[in-house]
Amino acid sequence: MSNLIIEKLLTKTKRTDLPDFRPGDTVRVHVKIKEGDKERLQAFEGVVIKRDRGPQASFTVRKISFGQGVERIFPIHSKVIDKVDLVRSSKVRRAKLYYLRSLRGKAARLRDVEKV
Repeated sequence: MSNLIIEKLLTKTKRTDLPDFRPGDTVRVHVKIKEGDKERLQAFEGVVIKRDRGPQASFTVRKISFGQGVERIFPIHSKVIDKVDLVRSSKVRRAKLYYLRSLRGKAARLRDVEKV
């Protein structure tokens, strides 16, 4: 019963402007940040390590910042996301790339896919 209510609400606010991206792709997420009465955009670029589907869909992006791994979870239908740019596509054989958390440097590279 609650899923029907959630799906009806999401049909009104469903995002159709996002590109088709998968785990392993490098994306640049432009996030709206509110500081006091001002609002600005900040880019968060990294590898998509997880993507959840369904009415409350989300995706997790991981990047290395000053030698420290940073992960951020974004709800797909959130108003905080301004836009998502697909930077690079990579070929992976898993749906969840949690193993990247333990890899460093060149070991954490993913094989790129040529665009046709």
